[in-house]
Amino acid sequence: MKKFNVTVNGVNYEVAVEEIFDGKPVAAAAPTAPVIKPAPVPVPAVSVSAPPVSVPVQVTEGETPVNSPMPGKIIKVMVEVGQAVQKGDIILILEAMKMQNEITAPVAGTVKSIQVSAAQNVKPGEVLAVIG
Repeated sequence: MKKFNVTVNGVNYEVAVEEIFDGKPVAAAAPTAPVIKPAPVPVPAVSVSAPPVSVPVQVTEGETPVNSPMPGKIIKVMVEVGQAVQKGDIILILEAMKMQNEITAPVAGTVKSIQVSAAQNVKPGEVLAVIG
């Protein structure tokens, strides 16, 4: 007979398991009372770094901010600062709910700044880029 400790729903039990030889069962031993051991106490995770601080974007007259229409993750930045864009040109790819959404330029102009990078999570209304 072999003894094992088994944990079920946080309660530890000591059980005895018997081997059967030649197909003949051997008499089972009397059941033992459960051995209750305290469950391990989970240790809370410690944050290693502080969350990034959002800096407000300064948009001057004549510049147009490109805002995130929904929460998601930036997959790819398609333009560079200083690049000329036409209205409707794709400037970013935003993934939301496993779908890739093309974020387009709302106006024609020059990309003045890009406020996000690939793999960055964004919130709805967050400024992604500025076109002037």
